[in-house]
Amino acid sequence: MSNRATRSLACAAFAAGLVCDPARGNDGAVRAVLFGSMEASASTFSASGTKLVFDRFDRDGPVALVTGGSGVRLEGGGRGPVLMRLTALGAALGGYQFIREWGAVTVFAGPEASWEALSGPGGVQALPLRAGLRLHGEVWARPSEGTLATATAILGSARGDAYARLSWGTALFGAYLGPEAAVYGDRTDYRKWSLGLHATDYAMGGYRFRLSAGCQIETPLNQWSPYVALAIWSAL
Repeated sequence: MSNRATRSLACAAFAAGLVCDPARGNDGAVRAVLFGSMEASASTFSASGTKLVFDRFDRDGPVALVTGGSGVRLEGGGRGPVLMRLTALGAALGGYQFIREWGAVTVFAGPEASWEALSGPGGVQALPLRAGLRLHGEVWARPSEGTLATATAILGSARGDAYARLSWGTALFGAYLGPEAAVYGDRTDYRKWSLGLHATDYAMGGYRFRLSAGCQIETPLNQWSPYVALAIWSAL
């Protein structure tokens, strides 16, 4: 797994994206957004969760974010054996959102937990459960009427990992279309860089979607490979 657990938390940014359009926040009954994501590449990860507000999505105020996910990735190679790392992750974060005319800024902090196992020629080795602190910040901005820019940054101490993603989109065909770039690393010396295109905030039957596709390079493969990611979210 490339720890797109970070991607799972980044999916929460979609929930924040709802506040970028005040018309969507005028219903005072809206209090939560449910979301899920899946990425297929040399490594894979899937996750789901919810973002909660204690007032309305279009107002400043406290927020909460609960996520969980699991994935798998290959490690090793060269003179060492190729191992498969299985990971399960979870986090429960609290924070605050700042709503402005141009968009929204949200910051979170809270506990996280990670459980991992390594599978290889010698069998399966379960690693100890790790707990730590996660910091999460995201920005959804509309520089102009027809554009959307996002930024997400996450730091976690349970796995010693860091993740960042930037995207830009122009309104076309019912979504925001444009480039995206992301980078991830953790204490195992695993690194991943990706560059691609995304279509964000496409609406269908009460749900909203983001589809991403592009190329990535990650250790230990150290070669470019394709990736495809899908996220879906819905306000309650």
